[in-house]
Amino acid sequence: MVMTSRKHQWSLARRTLAGLLASLAASALLTHAAAAQDVDADTGLVIADGWETVKNNCTICHSAKLVTQNRGSREHWADLITWMQDTQGLWEFPPEMENTILDYLSSHYGPKHETRRQNLPPNLMPPAASAGESAPSS
Repeated sequence: MVMTSRKHQWSLARRTLAGLLASLAASALLTHAAAAQDVDADTGLVIADGWETVKNNCTICHSAKLVTQNRGSREHWADLITWMQDTQGLWEFPPEMENTILDYLSSHYGPKHETRRQNLPPNLMPPAASAGESAPSS
């Protein structure tokens, strides 16, 4: 039998509790979002104009979670589509279909500036380690 210290046990308990609280908070946010908008139970995509086109063309190759966990402008989504076409074998869309996809993605999965903090200004960044330097040990 492996004995663990009380400090280690408390550390595990705190991490478990933190994970549980984070999970509950995420669940509450999803429930709140679902209450505010209809969401497809299979994919998690917001049900609105264009959602079926996105579901039918995007979830063939990857999970809808790659859509729902990301945010971006219309240009960002267009760049991702181009990248997938250039490197991942995604087919070309008819212009009307691509516009439908981009309208949907930019409307329902557009950038949310208020959910992410701004980058630190350079004067507040820690100094970069020079090549060959090792990180300080703790």
